[in-house]
Amino acid sequence: MSLADVVRGIGAPRILVAGDLILDRYVFGTVDRVSPEAPIGVLRVTGEESRLGGAASVAQNLAVLGAETALFGYVGSGTFGDEFLALAAARGIDTSGVRRVAGRPTSRKTRHIARRGAGGQQVLRVDHEERGPYPEEEAKAFTSALTAAVPGADLLVLSDYAKGVLPGPLLRRVIENARQAGVPVLVDPKPPGPFHRFRGATALTPNRPEAASHVGFSLDDPDAVERAAARLRGELELEAAVLTLDQDGIYLKDGPGPGRLFPIVPREVYDVTGAGDMVIAMLAAVLASGGGYPDAVRLANVAAGLEVARLGVVPLSREEILEALHEDARGSGKLVSMAELEELLAARRRRGERIVFTNGCFDLLHAGHVRLLRAARAEGDALVVGLNSDASVRRLKGEGRPLVPLEERAETLSALSCVDHVVAFDEDTPLEAVKAVRPDVLVKGEDWREKGVVGREIVEAAGGRVVLVPEKPVTVQGRE
Repeated sequence: MSLADVVRGIGAPRILVAGDLILDRYVFGTVDRVSPEAPIGVLRVTGEESRLGGAASVAQNLAVLGAETALFGYVGSGTFGDEFLALAAARGIDTSGVRRVAGRPTSRKTRHIARRGAGGQQVLRVDHEERGPYPEEEAKAFTSALTAAVPGADLLVLSDYAKGVLPGPLLRRVIENARQAGVPVLVDPKPPGPFHRFRGATALTPNRPEAASHVGFSLDDPDAVERAAARLRGELELEAAVLTLDQDGIYLKDGPGPGRLFPIVPREVYDVTGAGDMVIAMLAAVLASGGGYPDAVRLANVAAGLEVARLGVVPLSREEILEALHEDARGSGKLVSMAELEELLAARRRRGERIVFTNGCFDLLHAGHVRLLRAARAEGDALVVGLNSDASVRRLKGEGRPLVPLEERAETLSALSCVDHVVAFDEDTPLEAVKAVRPDVLVKGEDWREKGVVGREIVEAAGGRVVLVPEKPVTVQGRE
């Protein structure tokens, strides 16, 4: 089974997320002068935004991936608590397990960011929070509610930021209850201190410094990573230790034999905020849907790579994960099935992109084809090329054709930067492909004006356009 198949098979598992709830606030602006009052830049504010953070970031990621997500934690009774709950509700997250506590503020992290192009530089972070245990009666009620919800779940995620939401007695009771109910427990731990309070969980996902804080030695070589993973798995009675190793990838130890390192796909890094939340969310979604650890880790790597390429915490959809899998594939070019293409185009349309479609046999690609494809790509944001199958070409052009088989024709088209996706069709005309793609722009050569452009009525009825590209003679062996 391919990773794309694993993503499509995630389904809608019920996943509980319990832990510290944080309201992430972003203050955007520009810095173009130094303050006369102190040697610091002056941030001229151009916009503000609030997002879900902490355990709620994990819940949001899961909800966008399609899981039925329920959140457990605390917020304050004031306006920031109201704002937090409204953001969670907008994502479709069940917040009935979120308790409001008077006299204790909603934890907030406010990041001040100087914009530069699509990215930005964080110049200051201001935290509003109160650490320490919650009132005894509140803690008892919270523990009872979470414990009662566990048996009806497919998986439980514990996202601990060490702010007092998940004390030792609660963890022992909830983990034991989950074990008895056969519900896997994934833990994203934060220092300080060792991780013994998570003993009995199914899997732990510490990063390099967090794992080092437990085992007491640095994880600066492969042997040290293996020793740390083995120790975590043994001491804490885990099914798996999943160590996130920043640019090195993710190390999985899920059995008595040596663990495995899954390298990350290199991407330009804008902001590492939220990468760990994306990792545990993808692990949870795959495992709760019946997937195995290796596939879950591979997909977590893909998701984390996409997350760090964005500014701030931004959830990723399945379609965006699938698009990244296609882009990262080696040797497969841009040839996709129609089902895969529909998923990719759905993600593009959500981003407001204009889809262009053209088609042909492209049996012996020549300069005229390239000119047509470049002109087509200029009409929109993504060009889909419909490619006649070998059987279709044979029916249209006779025995002995195509001269070049489908896979090689697709590979040649994929090498062109103006082509985004290639999809094969077996019919004699591209009509069914046009219906499936639903392009905003349909492009053909000028010579199709008299012959009639297949699919014109469909595209124009949907508000799209048909563009005919003028032909330029192609020289072959000194002749036009």
